[in-house]
Amino acid sequence: MAQRLMTHTEKRHLPPLVKLALEMGPLVIFFLTNSYGDRWFGVDATQRLFLATGIFIAAVLVSLAVTWTLVRKLPVMPLVSAVVVTIFGGLTLVLHDELFIKLKPTIVNTLFGAVLVWAAATGRNVLKLVLDSVFDLTDEGWRQLTWRWAFFFFVLAALNEIVWRTQTTDFWVAFKVWGIMPLTMAFALAQMPLILRHDASAEDGKTS
Repeated sequence: MAQRLMTHTEKRHLPPLVKLALEMGPLVIFFLTNSYGDRWFGVDATQRLFLATGIFIAAVLVSLAVTWTLVRKLPVMPLVSAVVVTIFGGLTLVLHDELFIKLKPTIVNTLFGAVLVWAAATGRNVLKLVLDSVFDLTDEGWRQLTWRWAFFFFVLAALNEIVWRTQTTDFWVAFKVWGIMPLTMAFALAQMPLILRHDASAEDGKTS
């Protein structure tokens, strides 16, 4: 009985729309607060990013709490991201320097990319853990997908560096919400042909 309950718990996953809402929600709140914080909360326009950062940290932690309540586990990517948001967002507020929150996406994406390069080079399959994946792929499928996601994470890190260094803060915030997330979703969808080609259950069906 205990083993069946554990297996059932391990297989619990968030519905796609709920998962998307929990991931996008804090970012949308961050964008809206940065855009309208002076009107909604009466802060000076130059302080909107700092207000948005504080609310963003709270929203990310609430999102993690909701995720834990629903599935009794914390996916690796949101958890690592929340830790970095809390640390660098906290530094942004304490030191009153927006540099730290702007560096957060670069650090997170570089970290994930480096971990996946190490995994692919050493033959370890950590992508399923990192992406909280429900797919069951062959070893070759996981290897190819790992290299692709590693490259994509490095691209996201480079894009973040380019945008925050060359554009206004408001543009960077908008790009973080309306640029990075759609790019990530488009990239994930573009991997479906590879995933279907290397579906382990389909391979098992052919050999049985």
